[in-house]
Amino acid sequence: MQFPDDDNGKMLAAMADAGIDLTKQLDVDFFLVFDDQRDAESATEELAKSELEGEMELHLNDEVGKWELIVCINMVPEYQAIVEQEVKLNDFAAEFGGATDGWGVMQHQEGDDEFADDEHECGDGCNH
Repeated sequence: MQFPDDDNGKMLAAMADAGIDLTKQLDVDFFLVFDDQRDAESATEELAKSELEGEMELHLNDEVGKWELIVCINMVPEYQAIVEQEVKLNDFAAEFGGATDGWGVMQHQEGDDEFADDEHECGDGCNH
């Protein structure tokens, strides 16, 4: 698969190289950051009222000292769809003094066996 030579393209290429099936829906986390807690909370409330289909989580990121709104959207991670979602979320965040700060996926998702622990042997304490 060929991807554009930008951050989104590089991320998708790395995912493909890791064996992640980019033709299946994945939970894609988009990160929105805000300096002010009230702005972040207002954005979260407004986004919850919107037609956005996804889950949200707001917390203070101690490492950077900013409020981080994680918007998880189940989607096929196609380049153009990622770019369009980022632009839409960035425009939205800007209305509340925030901005997008990238996206990512959890490395192990349903149907993704690339990251399974081959060395693991189930025992009495196993919760599988």
